[in-house]
Amino acid sequence: MSTQELFVAAARKCLCVGRKSLSLPQSLDLAAQVSAVDLGFKPALLYDSNSASSEKVQQYLSSLQSSQLVSKSLLTLDLNGNTLIVNPVTVRSDLEQVLCESSVAVIDVGHSLEKPTITDLLRVELKSMIQVLLLLLRGFEQLKEAEKPLYVGEKCQEWNLCTVFGLLLGYPVTYWFDQTKSFENCLSMTPLMVTTAAATWQAVPAGHRCCLYSFSVPAVLLEETQSNLEYWRLRLQRRFQQQNVLKDLTVCQTTVTLPSVCL
Repeated sequence: MSTQELFVAAARKCLCVGRKSLSLPQSLDLAAQVSAVDLGFKPALLYDSNSASSEKVQQYLSSLQSSQLVSKSLLTLDLNGNTLIVNPVTVRSDLEQVLCESSVAVIDVGHSLEKPTITDLLRVELKSMIQVLLLLLRGFEQLKEAEKPLYVGEKCQEWNLCTVFGLLLGYPVTYWFDQTKSFENCLSMTPLMVTTAAATWQAVPAGHRCCLYSFSVPAVLLEETQSNLEYWRLRLQRRFQQQNVLKDLTVCQTTVTLPSVCL
């Protein structure tokens, strides 16, 4: 079987929900994303192809590892029922950099605000979250291979998962809101600059184009976050040049205004 066929077969075998399996485009997109995580080009993938459990995602990952399609260092992380496939070395490096250099801007989008704003008030809370994640990842790296998902469990009950996902996925900005007051936000009808990064996965004979990053920044904060965005872009290009599985990297920006934004 070809590399493409092995990836697709693993997805269809392990990630079925009921009688429904992933389509070919979904399987190829997932394969490209996981390959990008394995390369360290992308630190983590938030699994949302269907409602497969973290156990099924772990089975899929283990199948890929058994076929030597990806390295055995990748792990499945379960954050309060949300599943991520993680490159622990890349994520740990990114999180340590956030602690040392404040390379990620935290944007408060609480519903009561007139407009989104960058906040430094979360530095203690953010530092605590990152330290817990680093302890978990360091513990995993002492194992040779994970046979089941790594469950964060009670440790993340009070975390704002929107903020955590931004950190784990390697975004230069991440959103925060006080979830004890409301899960709504102030981004309605707010112009957002959406940045997307795409590349071609070469395991498919004709090449498979896939979006590997997508995040937004309120247009009103573009000037304040410019250094974060530029640093992210330079690091992305550097990581891209260190591999030969993906090609034709493009980074595009568009501005959108939506009646509601779900985080």
